Amino acid sequence: MPLDFTTIRPDPAMLDLPWDVPLEEWPPEHLAALPRGISRHVVRFVKLSGHVIAVKEISEPLARREFQTLRNLRRLGQPTVQPLAVVSGRVASDGSPLDACLVTRHLRFSLPYRAVFSQRLRPDTARRTLDALAVLLVRLHLAGCFWGDVSLSNTLFRRDAGDFAAYLVDAETAELHPQLSPGQREHDLFIAHGNIAGELMDLEAGGRLAEGEDPVEIADLLMHRYDLLWDELTGEERFERGDRWKVEERIRRLNNLGFDVGELEMSTDLDGTHIRIEPKVVDAGHHSRRLMRLTGLDVEENQARRLLNDLDSYRAATDRQGDDEELVAHDWLSRVYEPMTRTVPRELRAKLEPAELFHEILEHRWYLSERAGHDMNIDDAVRDYVATVLPSRPDEVAVVGVDTEEIPIHAVLEAVDRLAAQHPID
Repeated sequence: MPLDFTTIRPDPAMLDLPWDVPLEEWPPEHLAALPRGISRHVVRFVKLSGHVIAVKEISEPLARREFQTLRNLRRLGQPTVQPLAVVSGRVASDGSPLDACLVTRHLRFSLPYRAVFSQRLRPDTARRTLDALAVLLVRLHLAGCFWGDVSLSNTLFRRDAGDFAAYLVDAETAELHPQLSPGQREHDLFIAHGNIAGELMDLEAGGRLAEGEDPVEIADLLMHRYDLLWDELTGEERFERGDRWKVEERIRRLNNLGFDVGELEMSTDLDGTHIRIEPKVVDAGHHSRRLMRLTGLDVEENQARRLLNDLDSYRAATDRQGDDEELVAHDWLSRVYEPMTRTVPRELRAKLEPAELFHEILEHRWYLSERAGHDMNIDDAVRDYVATVLPSRPDEVAVVGVDTEEIPIHAVLEAVDRLAAQHPID
């Protein structure tokens, strides 16, 4: 019986692999030494034409079904591994039939959860890794995908250029629908909670989970994060063109959940404007690096996050999502950031550095808009801020440049006492 290759991108080198040998017995010269997750099937990483592929031995109907599901999910822009081929008609040298194989491209820089948690992770990093799984599950559900077997084992995590991302790697049980019912989502979440709690208990038993962490509480938290994110992303909100403060409020709520805006899209219809937000999970320093690349501004991380949020809002409000990001950033810098910071009278500019000044003006404008129930003109917000807030600020330039030898020792001791009272040692 001849081999049957169903493939998207034919690679002649694939014909040279030992398909007549059970995958578990493939010779080492074909294999790549990469960390593997737990799987109910035999999986091997194989070197092929200068890159690495993942080969999973599975029955032909399941292989073809998963192959098609992965293709459909990728057409929908979902984060999954890339399917390459299904190899069927395999026969061993003794004539006995062998299962088919599903071939996918190895996701570079990705790790299974056991490899991630085998490292010493900061608590914030571990939380963001699990947050990435919540983002993945929400994205799949929004696309109408019922996963059917949500687990850490069926997910790959990648830390690349500051981003944390989770990818679906096993779609054997996945189903695509025009839209998921609440019952389908709840069933996926029920499966996810049980699987994730069990996998974390396994890590705990092996000493790979941070001491004091409760697997069930972590699974509960993941479900809670999913619910918050789902509600924030699917909640309908309409507003008029002048209500930009409501967009900023939506971003603020997403930030408070610990997520950042990966993509923001606004669409206008007869009844008003809709918002669609794509969340992402990022690593420390991501915002300052991105802002430096786009604008040349060298600011602190939280300042960079605030400025980038305003840049993203500007990009959506001016309907320039399809334009080059660096061009939009240049226009934002010259039309929004620099004019706003220059509007402040020269004698008051020593109060705060420009990035902090810009941040505070945006905050002041948001509060004024919220109180008024509509967008405040930025010039009015600047004038009100300069008149009512900025004069009471100390001159930070002077504070930073003060000669400590001129400070009386009793003042230093009083400051230390105040700090100790605010931050007692356990």
